[in-house]
Amino acid sequence: MGRPREYSRGASLRLLLSLIAPYKGLVLATVACLVCDMTGMLYIPTQLSAMINVAVTSHDMNQLLAHGAAMLVAALVGSGGYISSTFLASRLCAKVGRDLRLRVYESSLSYAASDFNRFGTGSMITRTLSDSNVVQQTLLMAILMIFPVPLMCVISVTLAFSTDVVMGWILLVVTASVIAISALAVRQSAPIFTRLQGFIDRMNVRLRESITGVRVIRAFGKEERERGRLDETFSDYANNAIRVNMVFAITDAMTFFLMNAVEAVIMWAGANRAGAYAMQIGSITALVEYAMLIMFCMMMAQMAILSVPRAMACLTRSAEVLDLAPEIADDAECARLDGVGEEVARFDHVGLRFSDADEETLHDVDFSLRRAQTTAIIGNTGSGKSTIAKMLLRFNDVTSGSLSFGGVDVRRLSQAELRSHISYVPQKAWLFSGTIAENLRHGDPDASDERLWHALEVAQAGFVRDLPAGLASPVAQGGTNFSGGQRQRLAIARALVRRADLYVFDDSFSALDYKTDAALRRALADELDGASVLIIAQRVSTIRDADQIVVLSDGAVVGMGTHDELMETCPNYRAIAESQSRGEQSNA
Repeated sequence: MGRPREYSRGASLRLLLSLIAPYKGLVLATVACLVCDMTGMLYIPTQLSAMINVAVTSHDMNQLLAHGAAMLVAALVGSGGYISSTFLASRLCAKVGRDLRLRVYESSLSYAASDFNRFGTGSMITRTLSDSNVVQQTLLMAILMIFPVPLMCVISVTLAFSTDVVMGWILLVVTASVIAISALAVRQSAPIFTRLQGFIDRMNVRLRESITGVRVIRAFGKEERERGRLDETFSDYANNAIRVNMVFAITDAMTFFLMNAVEAVIMWAGANRAGAYAMQIGSITALVEYAMLIMFCMMMAQMAILSVPRAMACLTRSAEVLDLAPEIADDAECARLDGVGEEVARFDHVGLRFSDADEETLHDVDFSLRRAQTTAIIGNTGSGKSTIAKMLLRFNDVTSGSLSFGGVDVRRLSQAELRSHISYVPQKAWLFSGTIAENLRHGDPDASDERLWHALEVAQAGFVRDLPAGLASPVAQGGTNFSGGQRQRLAIARALVRRADLYVFDDSFSALDYKTDAALRRALADELDGASVLIIAQRVSTIRDADQIVVLSDGAVVGMGTHDELMETCPNYRAIAESQSRGEQSNA
């Protein structure tokens, strides 16, 4: 299995830049609007200072009106720049967040089971949704709150020095003090935010387990135990969140103190300088405005800066997903299937060993799947039956021998092309939220309603006609508004909608009663007469009419033939058949 490299802060920033890069025009437009916003804000105190100086000295009404008009124009430019920059920045960040979610999700689609297990379902959901939201919101705050600050500080301090050197130095010291406070707050909060994301993962995992397994919890009377586990997890998150909030509170308190202290210092020093005729009275107002603008922008920037460590942690977690090389990947140059002949697939002395296993799960498996032939696989639990189905779909790759489809090694085919020739019914019938028609069209998006009804008829899913909305009937997530047998029949119908060379039924009849099972097998025999069919089953009654039955035991083929042949030659098969026969008689 591929291992992700360690991501530095620089690498995480490069990931962020790669997300922003496609939107250069939007970035430039946002920057231009932010410059307009800052220009308007800084021009107003300058004109106000000039207006006060004119009012104190010359009382020239024309100059007063000119300065007032200039302030109005500056206010309009600043307001327009702020509104436009907010809209453009929100648009930019929404696109970046969307692209990050899609990248993480698309990466997860290429994972093998072992790759996915590295992170876990709860963590993948957090990385796809929560982490991407944090990055999106922090980027927005960075653009609107952090980016303008350096330019604001430089221009304001420069204007202060041009007005009076002493006042310039006061403003410079204040600015440096606030920057130092912000840097200290970031340093203290960074590790806390990193831990917070880990706690979110733990909360997702444990809450998902508790909700999914609520019936088991109640059946065993473990409500208090689960409540305690969740309380521990929630408390860990809450305690760290409190520490973060304290950092925010202390930082804000210090900033507010500085704001009041600076105003008092500027008024005192300015009065002294004005009394010594070193500066005009109006200039004091401008300096106070510059200081307040700097302090306000710095305070807003602190909120954004304190979120940066968390966003960096989220970027790193996303980068881990994106950087993990899938265990199963397509070749740079994939072969193509020109057509599938009589031999649809062949297992040629196939072996499989998982990367974390000491022994092979399958070894020396040798048989073929032929067109117009039904092959069945049976064996005890853990014998490797479902693994064979997963290998055909390249959910797992062979580690010895070879598996070919249409005469081509499956490792040379693209996964998309291979799977386009196979229709699969999983062991657990999973349905998606939506309608019955939408679920069935997973097999073929262009399938007509007539084709859907035909597939339902073959799958013995006649209950759909009795539903008031028919094909438009709603399906809950996972199909929980249908029984287990109904979900299986809908999953089978979905597979039948697709025209395929190979149909794989992975223990897909286990939830059906014997009568429905028999009727379904008769209908499938007529419907899939020209295709190859692979049935993985637990019940002998389901596969006794198969053209070829493969018997597995501990990952090896111990028998192959028809039902009658195996009853004569294979002790394992005969034991399974006789055991099930006795069970049926006892239940009769």
